[in-house]
Amino acid sequence: MQEIEATTAEMITFGRTLYDEIMALVITYAFSFLGAIIILIVGYTIANVAERSIYAALSKFKSFDETLRRFLSKTVRYAILVVVGVTVLSQFGVQTASIIAAIGAIGLAIGLALQGTLQNIAAGIMLLVLRPFRVGEFIATPTISGTIEDIGLFATELRGADGVYIFAPNSLLWNVPVTNSSRNDLRRAEITLTVPETEDAEKVRLKLLDLASDDKRILDKPSPEAFLSTDNAAIVTLQYWTTTRNFWQTKVDMSQKARVVRAAPTALPSQ
Repeated sequence: MQEIEATTAEMITFGRTLYDEIMALVITYAFSFLGAIIILIVGYTIANVAERSIYAALSKFKSFDETLRRFLSKTVRYAILVVVGVTVLSQFGVQTASIIAAIGAIGLAIGLALQGTLQNIAAGIMLLVLRPFRVGEFIATPTISGTIEDIGLFATELRGADGVYIFAPNSLLWNVPVTNSSRNDLRRAEITLTVPETEDAEKVRLKLLDLASDDKRILDKPSPEAFLSTDNAAIVTLQYWTTTRNFWQTKVDMSQKARVVRAAPTALPSQ
């Protein structure tokens, strides 16, 4: 009987001790849990407000592309959420230093694995910020030429002169010289004719100047110029300025008119 009473007393004492320890843990971690919830709510709210604020601020600058605005605002949002997550873990006594080190190591590994992709992203950001070309403009590089259809963070889509679809990684467009034929309002065109010695090159030169003067698409200032150079035969070169919008059609028309002049040569005066 005494043994039963002693066992019962030990069980009661153990139960009370266990209860006290559980209550101590509950009290201790209740505040941590409550603090973690508050941090999550406040952090999530701050992340959303920061995303909207940055997007709205960047929207005031017309030079910022829509894709870039979304990318930067989302980046800030996720950066804040990462900080919030680490802070929440520290509420429960987790060593955040090791977590930060692990995140850094993972980031380094991902960066090395996606080196080419990250290079394209960096190039895409620079293209969207500096704007060497825009949608609808015609560009040419040593390897690629075409009209810009879309500029993304990873790649740029173009339409070739023959209508072919071109998908170019941004790094290929950032690390090379780019000739933009559509950026400036005015462009100079040049037409060259070879005049045999049996023909009057000076009359051909004057005729080309007359054709340029009669075309309303060709600017008076700077005025058209035509000059002669000689090699085995006389070479007449016509240079004129026109708007970028009219450049190609004007050059086609002037080339056709020049061929007509060449097809009906003027003979040299008789000696």
